[in-house]
Amino acid sequence: MTPNSAERQPLKLVIVGDSAFAEVAYEYFTVDSSYEVVAFAVESAYLKRTELFGLPVVALESLPTLFPAHEYAFYVATVYTQLNRLRTRLYSQMKAWGYAPASYVSSRAAVWRNVTLGEHCFIFENNVVQPFCGIGDNVVLWSGNHIGHHSKIGDNCFIASHAVISGFVEIGRNCFVGVNATFANNLQLGEDCIIGAGALLTKNVPADHVVRGGSADAVPGAKRLHRVKE
Repeated sequence: MTPNSAERQPLKLVIVGDSAFAEVAYEYFTVDSSYEVVAFAVESAYLKRTELFGLPVVALESLPTLFPAHEYAFYVATVYTQLNRLRTRLYSQMKAWGYAPASYVSSRAAVWRNVTLGEHCFIFENNVVQPFCGIGDNVVLWSGNHIGHHSKIGDNCFIASHAVISGFVEIGRNCFVGVNATFANNLQLGEDCIIGAGALLTKNVPADHVVRGGSADAVPGAKRLHRVKE
């Protein structure tokens, strides 16, 4: 569950992306994991530079030739663009090419021993993930969140900082949860939802809805808001 264990030998890692999150991911993987970041990769249409932190930035399309899949792991360091579709697409592409997905779990996060943690996750410092929780694949938990006991977070979600998710909450796939959002116990959040900063949820929310900060009222159209094209 913790591929960043200091007991393992360093593994070579390619970070997909060169944005601010990519820079942050580089720092965490370098300082607090057994991974050695060796390169960054960006789709050729968005390739604007050739070097970052003294490492090469290469076209994603050339990656299988330059950095063969059997020798390197990957992490896609993009945020919640298109309700997480961009990160999910690149993650799926890298797996299809045979690369192994890397995860990062901060040494300063409190993740209980029986938490089920999927692959390709990034869990920042000061997250508390309580017993019997389940975290899906391709999930980002930014710093300082509370994930209450028996709660489930679906694949491809992005939880921003200082969200409080109480016990027995189920969050569907592809959701975004903003800073300081609060979930009461025993709630279900459908897939493809956006929960705004400071929102208070006291009732279930259907799929593809937006809950704006300071309001528990959900309105449809989360995928439209993020210009998701299926």
